[in-house]
Amino acid sequence: MADASTLAAPRVPSTWVARWPLLLGFAALAAPTLASLGKQVWSRESGAHGPIILATGAWLLWREAASFRTLGRPGAGWVTALAMIIALVVYVFGRAFDFISLEAAGVYAVGLTMLYASVGVPAMLKNWFPLFYLSFVVPPPNWLIDQLTAPLKQFVSLVATGALSAFGVPIERQGVTIHVADYQLLVEDACSGMNSLIGLFAISLLYIYLLRGSSLRYSAILTLFVIPIAIVGNILRIMTLILLTYFFGDQVAQGFAHFAAGIFLFGVDLLLVFLVDSVLSKILPKSWRPV
Repeated sequence: MADASTLAAPRVPSTWVARWPLLLGFAALAAPTLASLGKQVWSRESGAHGPIILATGAWLLWREAASFRTLGRPGAGWVTALAMIIALVVYVFGRAFDFISLEAAGVYAVGLTMLYASVGVPAMLKNWFPLFYLSFVVPPPNWLIDQLTAPLKQFVSLVATGALSAFGVPIERQGVTIHVADYQLLVEDACSGMNSLIGLFAISLLYIYLLRGSSLRYSAILTLFVIPIAIVGNILRIMTLILLTYFFGDQVAQGFAHFAAGIFLFGVDLLLVFLVDSVLSKILPKSWRPV
């Protein structure tokens, strides 16, 4: 018969006890990368969504822990070893040459490999969304962002200046440089729509998953609307900053108002996503709607 002290002691799952060295090693691997992300990416407007995705993604994994335990079957040892070698090579290369995208991708791949070793493919496929959602923590490489934002910057600046010119605002455009009154503005990457598109896409997916479930078809349809919503939002943002500069000067437009306009229009974008979701959930065929 067990004594009272034994009955009162909390029970710690043997699996966690057995795996604590691996978890400690992963934490030691990930900590420097998180610090680098905080300094290089998350401190900028373009990467401000990173900590939110990391926190909510970790919560989603915890939320599905029971499903992982129920379906979990250890993965093949040779697959684990091969995947771990590749992931560590990517991590070391990114860390050594200060490629934060590769470094973060390596840490993410190490985490996936450890999860595969513990629960196997079926459990990971069943709970695919939290794993996919967490991939947005990995920042896209700068060269990719530059390639994608170049045409977007041209487009949003063209539409914004054309609309304001139609209302009599004295404005001219040369590429992504905008002249209004005595001021000269440059459309940066943050205003192209690409950076807000990444954050809006990730948060919209989280919203769809929590409210509508993990329907791939419905998620794909709704996220198609996220792209034009993000671009329209950034066109409105550029128009707002141009008008602030024109009426109140450059110091006002480039100060707190610049940041506030971005936050406000991001909120408007989210409301538009919610509105589109409400409409789609009513007009799509029943077989296309989420359960």
